[in-house]
Amino acid sequence: MTTINKKIRRRSFMKVSALTGGGMMLSFNWLAGCSPEKQEEMKKELALPDEWYEMNSYIKIGENGRVTLMSANPEFGSNVKTSMPMILAEELDIEWDGVIVEQADFYPERFDRQFTGGSQGIRRGWQPLRTAGATARQMLVNAAAQTWQVPAGEITTAAGMLYHKASNKEAGYGEMASAAATMEIPENVELKNVSDFQIIGTSRKNVDGKNIVTGKPMYSLDHQQEGMLIAMIVHPPAFGMQVRSVNADPVKNMPGIKDVFVFETLPDDYERMGFDTSSFTKLVAIVGNSTWEVMNAKKQLQVEWEEAPEKKVVVQGWSGKEEVLIPGGIESTDGHKARMEEMAQKKAQVLRKDGDFEAAYKTAAKTIERTYNAPYLAHNCMEPMNCFADVTADKALVYGPIQAPEMIMPALSACLNMPRENIKINLSRMGGGFGQRAYGHHMVEAAVISQKVKAPVKMIYTREDDMSYGIYRPTYTATYRAALDEDNNLIAFHVKGGGIPEHPVAANRFPAGAVDNYLAEGWAIQSNITIGAFRAPRSNFIGGAEQSFLDEVAELAGKDPIAFRLELLERAKNNPVGTDNDYDPDRYAGVIKLARDKANWDSSDNSNRGVAAYFCHNTYVAEILELEMENNSPVIPRVIAAVDCGIVVNPDAAANMGEGGIVDGIGNALFGEMTFTEGVADKQNFDKYRLIRQAEAPKSIEVHFVENDIDPTGLGEPLFPPIFAAVANALYKSTGKRFYNQPFGKDLESAGSRM
Repeated sequence: MTTINKKIRRRSFMKVSALTGGGMMLSFNWLAGCSPEKQEEMKKELALPDEWYEMNSYIKIGENGRVTLMSANPEFGSNVKTSMPMILAEELDIEWDGVIVEQADFYPERFDRQFTGGSQGIRRGWQPLRTAGATARQMLVNAAAQTWQVPAGEITTAAGMLYHKASNKEAGYGEMASAAATMEIPENVELKNVSDFQIIGTSRKNVDGKNIVTGKPMYSLDHQQEGMLIAMIVHPPAFGMQVRSVNADPVKNMPGIKDVFVFETLPDDYERMGFDTSSFTKLVAIVGNSTWEVMNAKKQLQVEWEEAPEKKVVVQGWSGKEEVLIPGGIESTDGHKARMEEMAQKKAQVLRKDGDFEAAYKTAAKTIERTYNAPYLAHNCMEPMNCFADVTADKALVYGPIQAPEMIMPALSACLNMPRENIKINLSRMGGGFGQRAYGHHMVEAAVISQKVKAPVKMIYTREDDMSYGIYRPTYTATYRAALDEDNNLIAFHVKGGGIPEHPVAANRFPAGAVDNYLAEGWAIQSNITIGAFRAPRSNFIGGAEQSFLDEVAELAGKDPIAFRLELLERAKNNPVGTDNDYDPDRYAGVIKLARDKANWDSSDNSNRGVAAYFCHNTYVAEILELEMENNSPVIPRVIAAVDCGIVVNPDAAANMGEGGIVDGIGNALFGEMTFTEGVADKQNFDKYRLIRQAEAPKSIEVHFVENDIDPTGLGEPLFPPIFAAVANALYKSTGKRFYNQPFGKDLESAGSRM
């Protein structure tokens, strides 16, 4: 066992008196604290207890043995609401026979890092959750020891039961819950050995699964409250525009309309947090009795627009405060391309330099240069942005989909002119996130509207609002150069990447450390088209570009693409260049070898297969994709993925997440694109914004996990970036044509394929 010596903060492990009732959100039943012979009978029906006892912020145990586990992080499909309680249950030592899991609301005084994003939920929660479960178990043991007057070290636990074998005493957790809640918090607790896990590493069904498939209300769009009004917003029709005037009188007289007004979010003098990104901060609100009435009024509203001037805002980012320029003027995709081509020719910021790339390139036996481009992408969550807010004179309740509630609280407090302690954020299940819901402007908008009309309000975006309001994946470009010596060894490698409004280059990732002469550079152009986190930020482009280029370098060297990568990783392991390489060559090579073996690469015809591998979010992934051209259209029979993300908490759910990332990546690689004409998003609904269709998804996806005892790392994002290159490399094998510009489907169309 691992002994944890800690000073547990009282805000995280509060001892409280008995609580009545259960939680806000229902799920399956939890069975714990029952003797084995009673379990089958009790499984059929176990009533909620009259009293609950709280062991710590994450765990409540009822007087009848029923257990509730709190899931602190918001849920948007990554299954944290199941996986995190599994970690608690493992260390608490109870059976997973059906669970009461409650979605915790935003409560920073009691929960650490209530943030679902960056593929960090399980990684960051692993130790605190295990410690919480083990601490509650130890408090129950101490309560039993005190009650039975025996040494605590002689008491064992199993399946929600406490045993003292010497005296033949036993009790369910429920019998000791009241006493345990009064125990001192132990300074030292023992965590289980990985080899003793009973729940972690086994597949468990999504605790919300039944509610999802039966249509139970779980989303903030489902929320109803007496006296609630419906609100919609009208934002400028183009980036670089702002409200000049509104003629609201005709609309105010329409049936069901209560009010129409201009309002502001994020005032210019407000120092923004990193997730306070908002495309438009001066908006028009329409408030009425029903969605239909408000939508009709929205169509009739007369608004006059004008160009917005250039402005500067102060942003408190991860690296401290910085002043950010938001340019004025109207921008278009054609103009962006021209500016990016011009910028790519200029001197850029050097991010890393090993050796002398230019000298090696000039004297090399073989050289190659390629440029890769990618457009803006819209998140297109299936649930458009929405939020319920009920703001009174002295308090505010906000309920909606948000990945990072902590990050929006300062803006809520500033815009409502209300102290944080008077604002409550309740967390709903999210109908997709992909990074978009890390930005909480929709919560601020709903709250300000509610405060203005002095009534509870549900604010709803239409799909057109959602797609044309921002926030987008940036548009990127990267030029790669490489040089080989006479023996076809890679001696020089250069990446120069840029984008609007950020560059995508991760300077210390592979093949940095494997090449004597390595140069990484980056540049950026500012824009008033707002961008934000998009599944695997920056990696979602640079991973695909890098791995596509490495395939061409391998071909130039006359080497198998897998053997070429393994050769470089062997160099990085045995004789690394530099000291800042952010990957483990052994683990990186491990996933490539696992994918190779599962695909029978060495003994197969690989004429239609593309391979790619990438490291991001602390996780290593290799993917092999099979692609065939049928009737001039690509068909993907099979994808094999190998993943090293440490210990896998819930294998089926982990595989599902990997499958989702692969399908999402293929769809974006082939079809994803947002363009702008005179500041207007050219695609504002799914009639024009092309998503992957069911028949276009791979026929088979295999996700294989490396088995080890390393603490868990990220999983929601790492399978996404390399699939772009796997698609591009497989297309080359099947068509003989290289693909440099996303979405690849456009080049396929121009070549006569049917997409």
